[in-house]
Amino acid sequence: MESMFIRALFGLIFSFLITFYLVPFFCALAMKLRFVDEPDGKIKVHTRTTPYLGGVAVYVGFLSGLALVYPFENSIFLLLLGVTLLVFVGLIDDLIALQPTQKFFGQIVATLCFLKAGLHLKEQFMSSWVNLILSFFWIAGVINAFNLIDVMDGLASTVAIMICLNLMIIAYALGQPLVFVLLSPVLGAVLAFLWYNKPVARIYLGDAGSLFLGGLLSVVPFLINWATFNYTWGFLTPIIVFAIPLLEITALIVVRSAKGIPFYLGSPDHFSSYLRARGWSVQAILTFVFTCSLTISLSSILFVLNKINFWHTTCIAAIFLSVWVGVVFSKKPIFQIKRALE
Repeated sequence: MESMFIRALFGLIFSFLITFYLVPFFCALAMKLRFVDEPDGKIKVHTRTTPYLGGVAVYVGFLSGLALVYPFENSIFLLLLGVTLLVFVGLIDDLIALQPTQKFFGQIVATLCFLKAGLHLKEQFMSSWVNLILSFFWIAGVINAFNLIDVMDGLASTVAIMICLNLMIIAYALGQPLVFVLLSPVLGAVLAFLWYNKPVARIYLGDAGSLFLGGLLSVVPFLINWATFNYTWGFLTPIIVFAIPLLEITALIVVRSAKGIPFYLGSPDHFSSYLRARGWSVQAILTFVFTCSLTISLSSILFVLNKINFWHTTCIAAIFLSVWVGVVFSKKPIFQIKRALE
């Protein structure tokens, strides 16, 4: 166990330093190559041209830390192949704006790499085909959820950090040292990136970064042996952990469908857009998301440790969902939450 912490610490520090020093380089390179995000006053409401390629810095930092501390094997190569493909698809989309079908095709190929690596559900009470189909939709859903949530300074980075920390605590609690070590360079790289991505952001993840983080984090739950959890519904824990991006993609599908807009087309219906339209500051929204993430983390950890059962967790989820919907979709801030956070 001690060696696990040493490996994880080295991986975190090394990936942090690599990413921290690479981001300014990629920032300058993106400006030179015009890998930039121009404000449009609709969905992209930032006030200045902002470079992409932050995701590439995170990717390189992650790979550097991983190479230092993780024992390489066949399955990890397929995982890396999948996330690398997502980075390239994202880069192309950042440069020339792929059609939704083209972008989704690249995501499908990456998802198949993950499934080929054995990164899927293995629940014995379901058939292998059901496990694979559910895993496919889970991976594709989380990838797109991270892509959709990356619409505001620091938002996707904050969510990724909190999910990563949550999964690390769960991996430690369930005695999964390799998962703990795998996540350490992810955490280090995103922490370093957040320094440059916090409001007002000097660089963005871009699709390359959001697809990479979504793809990588989506398959981590499949590396955890939920059998050590000794509970029938343990494999549902990731739904709690990924609650915020899953709420984002679900709400966007529902709202866009109700408006007659194809769910894969952009619209200013993100929860952060709703809050900003009501006068919330970027910092207030990040504080709200951080607080929600802490609640989610505590609930998932208590669930894993069998301190609360399935029905307790369901009640907590219903309360959380009610509060989330109330805060995001109410026309006036509930109890003046907006002012309290600013």
